[in-house]
Amino acid sequence: MTPASTREVDLLVAGGGPAGLVTALHAARAGLRVEVWEPRPGAVDKACGEGLMPGALAELQGLGVDPAGHPFRGIRYVAGRASADADFRRGPGRGIRRTTLHAALHGAAVAAGVGFEQRAVRALCQDDEGVRVDGVRARHLVAADGLHSPVRRLLGLEVGTAHRPRFGLRRHFAVAPWSPYVEVHWAPEVEAYVTPVADDLVGVAVLASTKGSYDARLAMLPGLREALAGAEPASDVRGAGPLRQEARCRVAGRVLLVGDAAGYVDALTGEGLALGFAQARAAVAAILDGDPQRYDAEWRRLTRRYRWLTAALLAGTRAPLARRAVVPAARALPPVFRGAVNALARPVG
Repeated sequence: MTPASTREVDLLVAGGGPAGLVTALHAARAGLRVEVWEPRPGAVDKACGEGLMPGALAELQGLGVDPAGHPFRGIRYVAGRASADADFRRGPGRGIRRTTLHAALHGAAVAAGVGFEQRAVRALCQDDEGVRVDGVRARHLVAADGLHSPVRRLLGLEVGTAHRPRFGLRRHFAVAPWSPYVEVHWAPEVEAYVTPVADDLVGVAVLASTKGSYDARLAMLPGLREALAGAEPASDVRGAGPLRQEARCRVAGRVLLVGDAAGYVDALTGEGLALGFAQARAAVAAILDGDPQRYDAEWRRLTRRYRWLTAALLAGTRAPLARRAVVPAARALPPVFRGAVNALARPVG
């Protein structure tokens, strides 16, 4: 029997980032009573590349959410003075400031009837009929609470990784985008992702397997540092990592893991948002069909391409000499480079 003081919902979502908000939006529009818990106030920011590939942008627009940003027509690999371009075949992607994306998704969720609480899931218990979390009883719980998911840890689903950890740092610069592409600048120990997010703003995320300051990493990329010469920083440095995270499974009873909480390999291929959106859709579909357990197999299917390709690229670019060969190889084999970029750009599912 449910105590009179317990509030009941159909779905409780832990985490109010993009994956959690898209989950809530799908569920609310399907007629479920949905509540989102997010401990951080206001628009949620994160250290990420902020580029939506065409497939992710199409998924977002299919939900009726179309936030402002800056278009980009493909991906450019850069090493010193050499570069290789690959244009998207399905139309442009869009660089969208993470706070702008959050505001658009949050507004759509509120309009769909989603409730919000500024709080975190710190303990839970569940039975065959639902999940109880601090005065709320939900038929299901979706954990979309990020790379270092507290809910994943509470459920004992954490898996230690022996792989060489990678870390990311991101900052914005007040400068007009100089390229119609997302640029990936390669150096022996670091790569940087330059995403246009407004007519007067670019985001620069740097990734490396060694710890160090943002400026120290940027110094390893003299061509990019030259392009940013004179540009004023427009945000503080934000960090993320270790990037690789694994979960034993994505479903534990009536709890489902979505987005980075479900497991993450690396930001190398730029598929994070597309995967999170597809997982949100699949998780809600499994809940609506009364078969949450099937989501684990669906997660494996949706992420297979990302996991295989990202792991292969990481292994192939771990050595400094191999990293130096990335751009020459892309220049020498343009059909292969274009094919790989467009495989990543298409919708997930």
